[in-house]
Amino acid sequence: MIFAIILFALTYVLMLSFGKYRPYIALASGIIFIATQMLPLNQVIGSLDFNVLLMIAGTMGLVALFIESKMPALLADMIMDKVPNVQMAAVALALFAGIISAVVDNVATVLMIAPVALEICKKLKTNPVPFIIGIAVSSNLQGAATLVGDTTAIMLGSALDMSFLDFFWYKGRPSMFFAVEMGAIFSALILAFVFRKEKAAIPKNADKTEVTNYIPTILLIGTIVLLVLASFIPNKPGVTNGLICCFMLMIGLVCNYAKKKTKDAITAPLKEIDFETLGLLVGLFLMIGGISHMGVIDAAASLLAKFGGGNVFLLYTVIVWASVLISAFIDNIPYVATMIPVIAGLAAQLGVDATPLYFGLLSGATLGGNITPIGASANITGIGILRKAGYEVKNGDFFKIGIPFTLVAIIPAYIYIWVLYGV
Repeated sequence: MIFAIILFALTYVLMLSFGKYRPYIALASGIIFIATQMLPLNQVIGSLDFNVLLMIAGTMGLVALFIESKMPALLADMIMDKVPNVQMAAVALALFAGIISAVVDNVATVLMIAPVALEICKKLKTNPVPFIIGIAVSSNLQGAATLVGDTTAIMLGSALDMSFLDFFWYKGRPSMFFAVEMGAIFSALILAFVFRKEKAAIPKNADKTEVTNYIPTILLIGTIVLLVLASFIPNKPGVTNGLICCFMLMIGLVCNYAKKKTKDAITAPLKEIDFETLGLLVGLFLMIGGISHMGVIDAAASLLAKFGGGNVFLLYTVIVWASVLISAFIDNIPYVATMIPVIAGLAAQLGVDATPLYFGLLSGATLGGNITPIGASANITGIGILRKAGYEVKNGDFFKIGIPFTLVAIIPAYIYIWVLYGV
């Protein structure tokens, strides 16, 4: 276990230090985990989240068609007409991404909204890096707002047998949705502060961009609808969302070929799939699979539980803030999956209502990914989009938005959950 912890920690230090080489560092570490049998060969496939990988690949290809249709440029024109300056444009985009992310996977949201942000920044000749970071962290925040917003929310909803409406009103009290929206309000103020110097007025242009093809837009909207509908299907295959995104891409490619009658109609969108981002995620999945197999996550969960002792408030506090810290570095899905039964056992032993502990786990684990550029798949995806557009994201660029954003979002939620469900 010790060697697994050292390798895992060293990998993250290297990834944070050498941002340009993150995919290669992660893949190399994953290979070491396999070669040393810390991740047995028969567990390699199970460690990979094919749902996320397929969803990213499918949506990236579909977004390439979306960009080519000039719809993002038109949406950029429309947003620029409605907001007074660059500062408000950045905040509006982040809030818009958050709204969509409440019902659609965070990664898919970033892939859909980022092209609009890039178009706005291109028109305004401003740096898109903070815009995309704001979109990514806002998407992560809203993942805990509804039952369908994120995998961790789905897992918790399943464990507590919660319905979609239970995320709005649970046990006669306001539920997780309002805790998240409180954080969204405060975090919007943080984004407004980050962009406080961007007061340049946005030029109004009567001539709007003309969309050349509405099919990609229809397919993207259809993807959102199908992802939401799929969330209500019980016992569906784990790769359902990924298959939906890839299926919609296939339809898009067929339609594009029918329109252009050229090989490039199919190959060009496929070339836009960011395989470096996919490689980074593969490496991270292998690493997390390795430390899970070696018992690191189980040990961390048990240690968290012991820190709380028999004091429920202390236990709640430990779960929230440790979840924030742990999720800043590891994927929150295996962590939440491990902690749910731990919390159930603790609540049974103490004879207390586990609701505040569960909600604290969800809020901490969801928001913790916003602290580092590699803490959440949405962050990795956003940075990959920027890299393809020719922009390098330094750790400092991410930290100055991610850290304050996380703190102002989690503190109100931390207080809110305990006041409503813990006292």
